[in-house]
Amino acid sequence: MTAVERSCGSTHPTSLTSLKALGSIAGLSGISFGDAALPTQNDGVVHVEMDVKAHNAFTSKSSSYKVRGWSNVARALCSVSPESGLWGNSADEGAKVEGWIENAADVLAFVAYSADEKQAKDERFVKQVSEFSSRVESHLSSSKQTSLVGDAPTAADVIVSILLASAAQKVGFTSAPQQTSTLINTVLSHPTVQSVVGDSVSLPKAGETKPAAAPAESDAALADNAIVQKLVELGINHRTYSHILCVSAEELVENVAIPEKDTHTKNLLFKDKKHGMFLVTLKTTSDVNTKELGKMLGLEGKVNLRLADEKILIEKLGCKKGCVGPLAILNNTDKDVTLVLDENLLKVDNIHSHPLTNDASVIMTPDNLKAYMDKIGVEPTWLEFQEKSAASGKAPANRPPQEKKEKSAKQPQAPKEKNKDKKTSKKGETLLALQWKKSENFPMWYSDVIVLSEMISYYDISGCYILRPWSYKIWELIQEWFNPKIYELGVENAYFPLFVSKDRLEKEKDHVEGFSPEVAWVTKSGDGTLAKPIAIRPTSETIMYPSFSDWIKSHRDLPLKLNQWSNVVRWEFKDPTPFLRTREFLWQEGHTAHVSHADADVMVMQALGLYKGVYQDLLAVPVIPGYKTEKEKFAGGHQTTTVEAYIPGSGRAIQGATSHNLGQNFGKMFDITYQDEKAQSQIAWQTSWGLTTRTIGVMVMVHGDDTGLVLPPRIAPLQAVIVPIVSKKVPIEVLSPYCEKILADLTGAGIRAKYDSDKNYNPGWKYNHWEQKGVPIRIEVGPRDMEKQAARLAIRYNNDKIDVAVDGIGSIIKDKLEEIQNAMFAKAKETRDQHLVQVTEWKDFVPNLELNNLVLTPWCGGEHQDWEEWVKDKSREESLNSRGQEGEDERTATSVAAKTLCIPFDQPELPEGTKCIASGLPAKCWVLWGRSY
Repeated sequence: MTAVERSCGSTHPTSLTSLKALGSIAGLSGISFGDAALPTQNDGVVHVEMDVKAHNAFTSKSSSYKVRGWSNVARALCSVSPESGLWGNSADEGAKVEGWIENAADVLAFVAYSADEKQAKDERFVKQVSEFSSRVESHLSSSKQTSLVGDAPTAADVIVSILLASAAQKVGFTSAPQQTSTLINTVLSHPTVQSVVGDSVSLPKAGETKPAAAPAESDAALADNAIVQKLVELGINHRTYSHILCVSAEELVENVAIPEKDTHTKNLLFKDKKHGMFLVTLKTTSDVNTKELGKMLGLEGKVNLRLADEKILIEKLGCKKGCVGPLAILNNTDKDVTLVLDENLLKVDNIHSHPLTNDASVIMTPDNLKAYMDKIGVEPTWLEFQEKSAASGKAPANRPPQEKKEKSAKQPQAPKEKNKDKKTSKKGETLLALQWKKSENFPMWYSDVIVLSEMISYYDISGCYILRPWSYKIWELIQEWFNPKIYELGVENAYFPLFVSKDRLEKEKDHVEGFSPEVAWVTKSGDGTLAKPIAIRPTSETIMYPSFSDWIKSHRDLPLKLNQWSNVVRWEFKDPTPFLRTREFLWQEGHTAHVSHADADVMVMQALGLYKGVYQDLLAVPVIPGYKTEKEKFAGGHQTTTVEAYIPGSGRAIQGATSHNLGQNFGKMFDITYQDEKAQSQIAWQTSWGLTTRTIGVMVMVHGDDTGLVLPPRIAPLQAVIVPIVSKKVPIEVLSPYCEKILADLTGAGIRAKYDSDKNYNPGWKYNHWEQKGVPIRIEVGPRDMEKQAARLAIRYNNDKIDVAVDGIGSIIKDKLEEIQNAMFAKAKETRDQHLVQVTEWKDFVPNLELNNLVLTPWCGGEHQDWEEWVKDKSREESLNSRGQEGEDERTATSVAAKTLCIPFDQPELPEGTKCIASGLPAKCWVLWGRSY
């Protein structure tokens, strides 16, 4: 790579323009890119790697990272300023932001910044820029949004726009589709971007749009806006105008100029469990204190006003974060939000507020605002808020940015060390660290871990993910363990097509009803429409069993035992979670046919035993095997067995894998019959059993910590990594032969090992990198170790350090890996068992759920689906009441309701006369309940 300038001060390298602009928009200062490198191309892939330093004046947080890849640099900048919202408002939006940045970098970065003039005119690059521009246009048109991800601007808009404009300029591509042009101009005309980019990047086109100040006449483009239409309907005098996207009141003040006697508004939705919700609208120069607000509103008793999240904003006001204004109270049809208005608004000439979108504003006089509220039947509460002043130590919101910075610099700052995130501080010098702690925000921690450990990359189709080599190797290791085991059982591997006809899929009614909401259909081929739609397999029973019917004629053809490693598609509409709940996933599915129910049952239990082995012997995750109830069994099957795991971080159970006795149901449907020894026609008994890449997610959730992955040795892609520690007297050339000898001993002992001889990174960076990837043992080798013929072992799962002799180190490490494997399983089982309780009375049921426990209760039998549904509904109701919540989204993938997990094989003693915890009927067994993924 060609080195470029070391900082982005008054002169910055063009290759860093988009990243510098992004950091500036995020409100960061002191941004520098040390050890930066121009994008280079290797086998068609664009690479960028650099040190990143930035300071967030709002939080007084300074960060320093060493990162690879455009999306990781962008993510690093956004992580320093999470309040900017530039990485999206959810994990799914963050995934899409990352996808756009990576795609833009792959297609555009090289031609934009590294290609010379001759290369840039290559027809291939011109075509790439044109096609990418068309793709952006298609996305904006189909999504009917002005931003690439969601309704608010994100890092994707900034990076994509600047890269696309730069690349287009380089290849001489002088035009772009309308919506793409609008997006680029919106970004390039942003004052903060202008300060970085200047006139060096532009895209000539017709109909260029500029951010507008308050116009004399309304913007016709807003005629279809619901708020504007209501104002027209009510006859309220107003004006409207469009402007650049602004995600905060501070951005509005800085970027959208208005007359001195007018005001923009600051809008905050507060919630309190006891007192309800309050939409507070103030002048941008007014201050609000939640403790004082409670007193001003006359709220009695305990007051705990907190900002509502975006979900509540959408539900109650019909708008997303950054788009709130007082006019949105129109959408509060439940009348459960109190509108609180700042009396200082009455002193201005005009009030400017958003009409449910943050790229436009409505202008109204205070009297017209009051008339609007009166006509829609809203009686606001008027309160006098104090305006900020210089004496308060806070800069007025409409003070110029430079003045703010100077003021801030003069203010004494309290020490921040005690509040520093320890993990960020520890890693800040070397690597992009996890931004979330496992105990504080489990979902975001999980997302961070799997991305930063290079397990997955996000894709631009929601619910679909890229399995990177680190995670795919784990899946391969599972296959390497599993295949010999099933071969011993007489199972052979095969492969069947991905597609299934509608007639076949719908042949077994109960089966298809169980999967119909998740089936993805192919309806077109090129420009033509298929005569009959074709389904993409959600499972393979209906694909395989017609062939079973053809192949099985005699009892001599049985048993038939087949397995296939494949992908399936289930178009789930609940929140996708990588590895756990995805629209496409990898799995193994076994399908067998037998002469008797007993033989089929043996196969079911053998398969389930293998699944228990995968979890406990490979992944070090304890599981509980058992039968599913009638309500939870496989659609169309006779009986389902399962292994259930427990995730301590979320307090939820998760179905690990299932093995089904299908009975003769599918045999009847697909005519899978055979002639027995007496020449009588019989229907075959069948099984199916499957294990998915969900296994990987479960392992990550159970063992991971605030540093990253913690991998059980038997499943780790690398079981040991050797890190050299060089000095001036003992350079890498001297130390390498010693390290390579250690590596040879390890590989000779059958250990998956690597010697990290990369000269571009120091030992500290390597320590953190391999810790984050979860390698079980790190072997540190320095000059003194070489002198003593020794090495230091750093154990990932418990952070122990052990000095060992290198003589026989392969055997030492092999024994240590087994010790680690057993210790990790014992620790996980102990934690699981601490959350496994027996309850015999309903009054103790929900309280134990709230303690994140799995609950074992007496039960009247798996056939009582009505009482099973009663427990689900009743536990949801009581859980929500205990939390002070009114309800939950019916589509949620993580409900607070309990569900049956299994009827465990290992049944505690059930005293005679024990009653079912729900129905009061005589109990027949113990059943395990829990909240589940």
